[in-house]
Amino acid sequence: MGQIVSDVTDILDYKDAKKEAKSQRKEILAEMAKDEAEKTNLVKKVLAAQRAKYGASGMSNNGMTEGAVLKRLKSETAAPYAEKRRANLAKLKNAKASKPNLLKSLLSRLDDIVG
Repeated sequence: MGQIVSDVTDILDYKDAKKEAKSQRKEILAEMAKDEAEKTNLVKKVLAAQRAKYGASGMSNNGMTEGAVLKRLKSETAAPYAEKRRANLAKLKNAKASKPNLLKSLLSRLDDIVG
């Protein structure tokens, strides 16, 4: 009887762990989406400030390519978010529930059951 209780407990614990892992993944993905939106807004703000700065100093964009400026600004503002992304991806890989192996637990107690 103890084996059955143990197996049922393992299955119920697995279901709870599975739900918890799913909610962790949702949280991490939501955080990643929020970080991406923040990064995009930061690039837009920095680009607008850069344009205003150039415009206030009387420079026109004839000599510069907007693509080069945008690329530089993206790389400067994206650096802190790259580390966050790597950390979140590592968290996603670790957000798993370990599935119980009932056959293995039964075989480990086979002598007691038969015995």
